[in-house]
Parts: sequence; C-alpha cells; structure tokens
Amino acid sequence: MRDKTQSNSWPLWIGAIALCLLAGGCKPDDSPFKAENESLRKQLAKEESVVTSLQDGNKVMQQQIDLLNQELRDAKKSAEGAKADAKAAAADLALQAAQAKKLTAEVQKTVAAQAAQNIYVEEKGTQTDDLPRPLSNVAKSAEDALSRNGYHIKVSIKTDQKAVYVTERKVSPAASLETPGSRNQYVVSLHALPANITRLSVKAEYEKLAQGGRVLSVSAEEVAEIERSLIREINKALASTSKT
Repeated sequence: MRDKTQSNSWPLWIGAIALCLLAGGCKPDDSPFKAENESLRKQLAKEESVVTSLQDGNKVMQQQIDLLNQELRDAKKSAEGAKADAKAAAADLALQAAQAKKLTAEVQKTVAAQAAQNIYVEEKGTQTDDLPRPLSNVAKSAEDALSRNGYHIKVSIKTDQKAVYVTERKVSPAASLETPGSRNQYVVSLHALPANITRLSVKAEYEKLAQGGRVLSVSAEEVAEIERSLIREINKALASTSKT
C-alpha cells in the first residue's frame, strides 16, 4: 500500500518540477528594453543639459541687453543734456553778439559825432548853397556826383546833423569837371538846418599841371568855379532823384 502511494506521488512531483521549469523558461527577457530605457535616459539627460545651457545663455544675453539698454538711456540723457547746454550757450552767445553789435554801433555813432564836431570846414573861400532837402538826401546825391566824376572818397563821416567827405586827389581826364591835366581834391561839408534844409559847402584844392609835373598858379575865381561845378552836379543828382 505504501509503495502504491509513493508510486502515485511521483507524477505530481515531476509535474511540479516541470511546471517550475516551464515557468522559468517562459520568463521574458527584458534586457533590450532595459538598454533602450538606459539610452533614452541618457538622451533625456543630455537634452536637459542642453536646455539648461540655453537657459543660462539666454539669461546672460538678457543681462547684456539690459546693460546695453541702460547705456543707451544714459547716452540719450547725456546727449539731451549736452543739447540743452549747447542751446543755452548759443542763446547766450547770440545775446552777447547783439549787445556787442549795439555797443559797437553806439561807439561808432559817438566817435563819428565827435569827429564831425572836430572837423571844421572853413566857409570862407568856399562855395555854399542851401538846399531844401533833408541831409540824408543831399548826402546820397553828393556821393553819387563824386563817384560819377571819378572821385574816390577817402574820408566819410556822417551823423544825423552833419556829414563831411574828403576825396582822394586825382588828375582830371579830358571829360571832367575840371580842365584836362589839372589836379584836384574836394572837401564837401553838409550841415542840417531847420525845416529840412541842408547847407552844402564845397572846398576845392585845385591845381594846374604843366609838362614835367610843374604846378601852375590858379586864380581864386578858377577855384570858385570848380567848387560851383560840383554844387551843380549835386543839384542835378537831387533833381533826378526827385523825378524817380
């Protein structure tokens, strides 16, 4: 009986052993998945490192951009300050220039007035004429008449009440106020009188020249005629001005 029982249990043991072997033999081999997972893990770690590096780079780049923007703001502020300073300096310079110009004009006017007072043209021996025109009009006509007859003004002093012209000495050509070959210099004085009347005085330093440059004597009447000739020229210039 015992032998029969043992003989019946062998197949059970054999089956259990076979089942265990079968179970051990059917266990799946997970080594390929493990290698792939390890590869993916390494790749993910690498990508995370790249992302971290990019983030760090972006952070550095942003810091540089912020720094540049600050420098631009500082430069703009500095430029605006310099522009404001330059504008203020230009305005101050313009004001100083205007003041200097005004002062110069006042000084010139004062000097001219003093010079006109100091210059005295002796009326004795000169030809005079009272013209019913303002001094400024007569002065312009006198300048035109002198220029038209070839006289260059060497000295010119003008104020509101007086004007004096001294011409350069010149030798007269054939067509002139004077006789050909003569030499002359004019001193013209204008003095403003009441009621817009201007007194015109003309003095001539008239000489006749002979061959070799010898100076000939001239009579007082000849000199007076030369002076009257310029007065007539000035009256002509005034008349032509009034027509225009």
